[in-house]
Amino acid sequence: MAEKTTIARPYAQAVFELAQSQKALPRWSEMLQLAAAVAADARVGALVGNPRVTKEELAKLLLSICGDKLNPEAQNLIRLLVENDRMDVLTEIAALYETYRADAERTVEAQVISAFPVDDAQQQQIAAMLKKRLGRDVTLSCKTDKSLLGGAIIRAGDLVIDGSVTGQLAKLQVALAR
Repeated sequence: MAEKTTIARPYAQAVFELAQSQKALPRWSEMLQLAAAVAADARVGALVGNPRVTKEELAKLLLSICGDKLNPEAQNLIRLLVENDRMDVLTEIAALYETYRADAERTVEAQVISAFPVDDAQQQQIAAMLKKRLGRDVTLSCKTDKSLLGGAIIRAGDLVIDGSVTGQLAKLQVALAR
């Protein structure tokens, strides 16, 4: 995994710099997500590395599947990745690009996993507290997980706050085991 990320990083940085210069960060997110989804398809994966399929044929196929949703620069990226046998890192390129975009836009996606549904007022309060703590705008998504018994787990980037009953019981178990 680390090797794929290492390979993907220069591509993602170049795409991010291009997107930033074009003031087209959201557009590039869409194009990269589409291309990554196409490349991740099992049928396309069977063609990548198949000696009977030339690189030109593979590139044409990928570009035809994506249709006119890719601009000329994104089409060139696909051709470059195919030519350099790097289609397998397209998902990592898209993920790294999103990280660079979030840093540039000073945003973070946070997830709240709670034992019970979180109402709008609670969501706004959590988002406000995370914004204050992280210094970034927060996009919040909520999910319910009955196995937590009570409380919630909040994940925002590298930050994890475990306020669940299950998490508290696990901490107690560790403390008692000492």
